[in-house]
Amino acid sequence: MHRKIKIILNPMADMGNAWRVARDLRSITEQHGGIDWSGTVYPGHAIDLAKQAGEQGYDLVIAMGGDGTVHEVMNGLMQVPEERRPILGVVPVGSGNDFGHGIGASIKPTEALTRAIDGEPSTVDLGLMTDERGHKEYFDNTLGIGFGATVTIRSHQLPILRGFLMYLTAVIQTIILDHNPIRMQIELDGQKMEESIIYLVLCNGPREGGGFLVAPDAKIDDGVLDYAMITNVSRPMMFRIVPEVMKGTHGRFKQVHLGTCKKFTLSADRPLYIHADGEIFSGPGTDIRKVSFEILPNALKVIRG
Repeated sequence: MHRKIKIILNPMADMGNAWRVARDLRSITEQHGGIDWSGTVYPGHAIDLAKQAGEQGYDLVIAMGGDGTVHEVMNGLMQVPEERRPILGVVPVGSGNDFGHGIGASIKPTEALTRAIDGEPSTVDLGLMTDERGHKEYFDNTLGIGFGATVTIRSHQLPILRGFLMYLTAVIQTIILDHNPIRMQIELDGQKMEESIIYLVLCNGPREGGGFLVAPDAKIDDGVLDYAMITNVSRPMMFRIVPEVMKGTHGRFKQVHLGTCKKFTLSADRPLYIHADGEIFSGPGTDIRKVSFEILPNALKVIRG
């Protein structure tokens, strides 16, 4: 069956390298014929473009960029009624490419694009966040609260570095400069607790930051959210734990709590910094203190690698 295909490109992904990659892929799209391109020009633009693609009858929308581009495209597709919702394809050309890793997409753009065009879809789960205002946001890979969001903000201020090294540098800066635990009241699947938390990540996929195995057992189609939580620890202890996160062995520390749930709710004693798939949902100047999360099994059709 011939698919009507739209590629949504973030030309600025990977410090502008995505534009050069896309230029080299034009011959593949021309061979298949009838593939349309759209480029993003402002934050959130890919959401609008993906939603429009669904309304215009496209069968497949390919996100070409980093995790942020995939996040926006996915959120746009989820605004389309399920019966008309396009399939998602991914050509990972960003800094972290963690969702691409989770679905097995090739790191070679030519192979990733060919697979996205010709491959058969399967369903993946998505996470859904709802804040105290009723605003909703989907996430496909990870969502970080506090420490992880601050790392994301700091990584955006490191234009010279790329990929894993960029995130690692931002982690080190955050441990030194922003080591501030948050008092949280948490309810997960009916179980209540109150803790001072320095690090909290909800995971649909296993890794973030280009290689930190936050939830090594997480799978994007298992019907549950994984979580990784580090209670209040010292800076030296955080420096001890971080190398273990890279290997996925941090669960052996008593201050680290790993688990799974279907619903997760929290309220905090101060405004929360939150990132969803590396995109800042709330940061400086916001005042969100209560959020809830749930897993949506088999929510989206995706071409896997």
